[in-house]
Amino acid sequence: MLLNEKTAILTLKVLLVPYSEHHVPTYHEWMQDEALQKATASEPLTLSEEYAMQRSWRLDHDKLTFIVCTAPTLRPQVVTPTEHDAPDRMLGDVNLFLCEADDDEDDDAEESLKEEDAVKERSIIGEIEIMIARKELQGSGYGKAVLLAFLAYIVSNIPAIVGEYSKGHGTEGGKGTGSGLDLRYLRVKIDGENARSIRLFESVGFKKVSETVNYFGELELRWDLQGQNVLEIEGLKGVEMECLVYGPS
Repeated sequence: MLLNEKTAILTLKVLLVPYSEHHVPTYHEWMQDEALQKATASEPLTLSEEYAMQRSWRLDHDKLTFIVCTAPTLRPQVVTPTEHDAPDRMLGDVNLFLCEADDDEDDDAEESLKEEDAVKERSIIGEIEIMIARKELQGSGYGKAVLLAFLAYIVSNIPAIVGEYSKGHGTEGGKGTGSGLDLRYLRVKIDGENARSIRLFESVGFKKVSETVNYFGELELRWDLQGQNVLEIEGLKGVEMECLVYGPS
């Protein structure tokens, strides 16, 4: 998604920057780890394939991606590529994947589903993935810092995110042709045995759809966007976030 190509998100603990070409070698090295492949349900790619994937994540209208780095000691006026996000500062990534809501996204009563059909045809949902790749820093609070900053960014940019999605998915005769689309909720799918990640998402308001894992052994948690706003997130969770320009100083 081109929406964030010049935007960096800074908190006291983490710096989120657009996934760029100079990140690819380090990212590719991370993804050779079998444990990370399993955790992210990913297949190992060649370096050239990884570069192609980076270009896809930058240009596709349904993907919003940031690389996670440690926050600089001194607040910069502008976040400089290859300096503030050098390989030794990179921690992982965070992604939002958008798709249209299917008729069976909810398990409510059939009558309720019928009544909401028109709304669903003009709705999209977002799925979040977070990866802290550096094992020595897992469990050190970086995941929560990333999640809070990412949620704050998403909520404050919903019209722009939906507009970007509409550019690539406003097909002729298809549902969700652009105007009137809304982002209904965010979700995450977590291995049922990953108690730490489940607690993380529950701590910021995500709720389990079911206590029973799905066919893949995953639990789905959702975060209803209705009534949510950046001030609520900042006030309740204590996140301090600012957006800076990402580019040459």
